Parts: sequence; C-alpha cells; structure tokens
Amino acid sequence: MLIDGKEISKLVYKDIVNEIDVITKKIQRPPSLNIILIGDNPSSLTYVNNKLKKCKEIGISGNLIKKPKNIDEQSVINIINELNQDEKVDGIILQLPIPNHLNERILIEKISPLKDVDGLTATNIGLLSIGKPRFIPATAYGIMEILKNENIISEGKNIVVIGRSNIVGKPMVALLSGKDENATVTVCHSKTINLKQHTLNADVIIVAVGKPNILDGSMIKEGAIVIDVGINRIENKENSKGFSIVGDVDFNSILKKASSITPVPGGVGPMTIAMLMKNVCEAAKLNI
Repeated sequence: MLIDGKEISKLVYKDIVNEIDVITKKIQRPPSLNIILIGDNPSSLTYVNNKLKKCKEIGISGNLIKKPKNIDEQSVINIINELNQDEKVDGIILQLPIPNHLNERILIEKISPLKDVDGLTATNIGLLSIGKPRFIPATAYGIMEILKNENIISEGKNIVVIGRSNIVGKPMVALLSGKDENATVTVCHSKTINLKQHTLNADVIIVAVGKPNILDGSMIKEGAIVIDVGINRIENKENSKGFSIVGDVDFNSILKKASSITPVPGGVGPMTIAMLMKNVCEAAKLNI
C-alpha cells in the first residue's frame, strides 16, 4: 500500500489554518517565518520557494533574505541577531547547505532557540533528546505524523533507521526510542557491516541517506513498512527534463514485499513543509 503524504498533509494544514486564525487574533498579526538563503544553489532556491508559497497559501507571513555566496560570517551573524531581536519574527531558518567558507554550526547556534523552527540548535536538540521537544526537525516530525495517521504503533517494534543526520536520523532515534513510542531502534550508516542483516529483522525501516537503491526487496521481510526520505536526481533521457526524482530505495522491488511504503515524490516531502508550518505556529504561540 502506498502512503500518500499529500493527503495526510491536507489534514495537517486544515488544523494549522484554524490555529493561524486563533494566533492572528491573539497577537494582532499572522505568524511569521524568515528564511536566510546564501548563494544560488538551485535546489535550495526550489525548497525555499516551496516554503514561501505554502506560507502565502495558509496565511503565514513569509520573508526571504537572500545574500550572495561571498558574504562574510559576521554579516550573517548580524542578520540573525536583528531577526532574533525583532518581536514580529517568530521563526528563523538558515537554509542549508551554506557556502564552505561559513561555519554552519556557529551560525545555527546564533539563532534564538525560541525561533529555531528547524530544531537544529544545541538547545533544541538537547530538549528533544530528553523527551521534552520544543521544535522537532520538520522531516522527522513529518514521519512521526505519517506513522500516527497510518495507525502504525511503534511500541515493541524493531525499527531500523538508515542514516544519522541531525535533520532526520538522530531525531528519529530520539523520538522512536523515547517513552512515548517505546520502539527498539537500530541505527545503520555508511560504516555498518552487513546492512541486510539488520533490515531483514525490521518491522519498520526509515531510509534517509541521499543515495539511490541502498535498500531493495531482498533486504526486507514480508510485510515490513518502509519510509523513504531520500530525494535523488538521476539521469533519465526519456524524461523531457532529462532526469527523474527517486528515493533511496528500489521502489519496485520493495513494493512487492512491503505492507506500506512512502513514494518519492509525494510521500515524506509534503509532510516536511507541513510540519515546518506547524513549528512556525508553535513559535508564534510563545508570544501569546
């Protein structure tokens, strides 16, 4: 069975729109999101435009701060400080990746934890790790919402998370192994020996590595649930664009054995933006 992220996101947006209406009445303005984009990375620009488009659709005030790729670190810090001090700014995002001459960790830590709607500051990562999250990274948050909507109970399940990024892998481990979910979680990564040995025992597999075909049907048990987070562009001369978008798993072989799978596109992706919007609302509610 295909898990339709677009349909699930519609349910989320229905609640968010109602929440935005309540927040706007209480703080006399809509919730606001400011995105700092450095350079001209086409993928980043696409992601940012998608976020801003959704902001406009649902009633969040979205603002893009675009700077050249040669901007110096102190100038970025100055921008972040101004946004931190602006009472009308609820959420701040530093769109990643950033140019190599800038220190990602230093800049993220300059964002106020109360406005860090990506959930990437050390403070918010720490709160998540002790089971008291303020902002959950949006992709991980979206996956949790998918599991909830599909009535997939984590407790007692063997769940394999492939990938250990701060955006997906690590937050998923913290969420699924916590006292609310009570799953038995195994983390696999690029140094894992015999990945198949781990995935064959999994009831649920979450794949987030950014590499096509890292998991195929021979590596899962019958009836497993597969959440494919990957977004990869591969050459396809038959496509008018010259490329196709695929996930991290061999979709066709997995589909034959899995009880449920998220497609790419249309699975986790729509949920990521939806849960980001929810985080912006949560940030705005801190002003109530």
